[in-house]
Amino acid sequence: MNIPLIDRSNYLKGLFITAKLDKELTQAEQDILKKISDKLGFASDFFQETVRSLLSNKYIIEEPILFSSQMIASSFLKDAIKLACANDPVSDEEFNWLKKTADINKINSGFVEKEFKTYKDTPHSKVGVDFALYSII
Repeated sequence: MNIPLIDRSNYLKGLFITAKLDKELTQAEQDILKKISDKLGFASDFFQETVRSLLSNKYIIEEPILFSSQMIASSFLKDAIKLACANDPVSDEEFNWLKKTADINKINSGFVEKEFKTYKDTPHSKVGVDFALYSII
């Protein structure tokens, strides 16, 4: 699938927002963000600068992200859940923001809860290193 540039930008922006909401940025989160940033085609220096200033950047608007298709939105939510779970426990802010993002994209309200449960119930060795993004790009 050819993902429009605005959706690529919003995908990464949404993941940065997800990582920022709990007010900490772990190495595991940075690793996930880097892999997805690379896959989406963003420059390494852009990624490094964004990570460096992420927690202090007041200009990243934390509004839910609207994607051009539900397929992209579903992929984003799955990857964002994986990112949020990288530093357990998941904060209420992360959980609620992902639910709002699902709602704005007209995705069933139970989707986020179901994906969190599936992720937490699956042994991490079976979760794999692939991201949902890889199946649509």
